[in-house]
Amino acid sequence: MWTSMHALLKRISQLERKVVLAMVIVAVALLAFKEIADEVFEGEVQAFDERLLLAFRNAQNITDPIGPRWLEEMMRDFTALGSFGVLITLTLSVAGFFALRRKPHFALMVIGSIAGGILVSQLMKWGFARPRPDLVPHGAFVYSNSFPSGHAMLSATVYLTLGALLTRTHSDRVMKIYFISIAALLTIIVGVSRIYLGVHWPTDVMAGWAAGISWAVLCWLIMVWLQREGNVEAESR
Repeated sequence: MWTSMHALLKRISQLERKVVLAMVIVAVALLAFKEIADEVFEGEVQAFDERLLLAFRNAQNITDPIGPRWLEEMMRDFTALGSFGVLITLTLSVAGFFALRRKPHFALMVIGSIAGGILVSQLMKWGFARPRPDLVPHGAFVYSNSFPSGHAMLSATVYLTLGALLTRTHSDRVMKIYFISIAALLTIIVGVSRIYLGVHWPTDVMAGWAAGISWAVLCWLIMVWLQREGNVEAESR
């Protein structure tokens, strides 16, 4: 009897630890976003933004990004990984993969998660309406408001959401770590490229990361719940 109860409590505690950790991550990310937003619109981080933005520029000529010309071109390639067209294409491709694997509910979850994240991102950019940096020339074409960074938030939303959802398709721990690591790397390089190209203040990118992380983890929590309820296909090996 005690052995059975111990095994049951162990299984419950393992699940609870994951859920509690995910909830803590969401709470911390949302708090970070709120603090950044407050500081931005109180003007408390302007000096920080300007100093970090200029750190990516030639000290003798702020119109010239640091590094060789190929690095600047590579940063444009990286920033394209966070563009709307690339992210939509990737999302539909992943959803199609799950549909072909006969996991239609998983495919719908992928599309719904990403569509919701994109909608939230656009509403936030419209609501905060922060102007773009005018300290240095822009290294890429921009046409929307600055806060939060759409590329940073959408890349975090898409790559981390897909990474988190993909971890629910495999029980192998190594695969889970691999999915999350690649997603995190892509999210970071997209955000850094936006600062390097001078199209976003650093705090725009940080806020985008915070919002995208909270959305991705929230989607993971929903996926866990749906799988436990039997509404979404379970993990596969």
